[in-house]
Amino acid sequence: MTQVENNIAGQGEDDTLILDMLDRFLKVEVKPYVHALEKADEYPAEIVEQMKEMGLFGCLVAPEYGGLGLSTRTYARIIERMSAVWMSLSGIVNSHLIMAMTVQRNGTPDQKAEFLPRFATGELRGGIGLTEPDCGTDLQAIRTSATRDGDHYVVNGAKTWITNSLYGNCLVLLVKTDPTAQPRHRGMSLLIAEKGPGFEVSRKLEKLGYKGIDTCELNFDNYRVPVDRLIGGEEGRGLKQILSGLELGRINVAARGLGIAVAALDASVAYSQQRKTFGKPICEHQAIQLKLGEMATRVHASRLLVDAAAQAYDRGERCDMEAGMAKYFATEAGVENSTEAMRIHGAYGYSKEFDIERLYRDAPLLVIGEGTNELQRIIIAKQLIERNPV
Repeated sequence: MTQVENNIAGQGEDDTLILDMLDRFLKVEVKPYVHALEKADEYPAEIVEQMKEMGLFGCLVAPEYGGLGLSTRTYARIIERMSAVWMSLSGIVNSHLIMAMTVQRNGTPDQKAEFLPRFATGELRGGIGLTEPDCGTDLQAIRTSATRDGDHYVVNGAKTWITNSLYGNCLVLLVKTDPTAQPRHRGMSLLIAEKGPGFEVSRKLEKLGYKGIDTCELNFDNYRVPVDRLIGGEEGRGLKQILSGLELGRINVAARGLGIAVAALDASVAYSQQRKTFGKPICEHQAIQLKLGEMATRVHASRLLVDAAAQAYDRGERCDMEAGMAKYFATEAGVENSTEAMRIHGAYGYSKEFDIERLYRDAPLLVIGEGTNELQRIIIAKQLIERNPV
């Protein structure tokens, strides 16, 4: 991105320096190793350590707690750039920051003082424990329970599709502290759950794409959490607390979709000028031009939607509609652009020697994760009606 584009995006000089540093890091320390790590489905431990040193695990954490205190707009740019090189890195950061920002927005002063500095450095690194084997989109249907026993909660249950749970060491865990409560959300709470006895990682899940990142199933068997780890210090507020975190998560996933759409477009523009058929570069064929035009428009529209959602989040506004729009459109753009890129590249797009087949495998996750795109459209419609009463 040029300096002019950065100014248009509203980024300050410090943010631009951070993005330039990130670009160099991705070019030198990540891009040359992506194919090997992705093929082996190997956790990028050395890269993660460098990300800690760069402060990326504290990029949204307030400076008073040792974080960089970046805006969500700049964070979205970081995720876009990461995802254009290797989407898995963006997930390692995203789940961790949802955990950190949930504590920063909802935690008690003592919880913030104890955990946010450790989150910012990556000493404590992890994510969010929401999804269960029989429960994904409908979070109120979770069954994992936390029963009060003196100055501890005793947790029993299972979680699945939990990012950063094998190599991470802490989760914000959604539990039922009152399984009989009606409506159900009044019985849900969030706990800061560090690994310990009874916290078991049962297996790492194999996936179509999104390789390298640790996505696992978890079991909790009489796992004990101190009562002072109840986020906010009051039971029954967990669903509301995590929903604000999911707004950030959806902005992140939208930025990932944008990153994939950008990578697919850039590769297609370059390839279409090199590949020749019938005596001329394929970029001169109208059929290819139609694809490139649509791909570029998706990228530009996605970037505007992501930026609008990030601005609303930075203002502290409720932004489930804006985040939903960005998540829905940008992730569909990632799927569509990766598909068109494969068609433009032909057999080379299907080859593991090129990046296109990885983009094509990574993109479908985005229309499912952080709330399906079907759910996003429902959220958008409900908010549209609520904000425009007759």
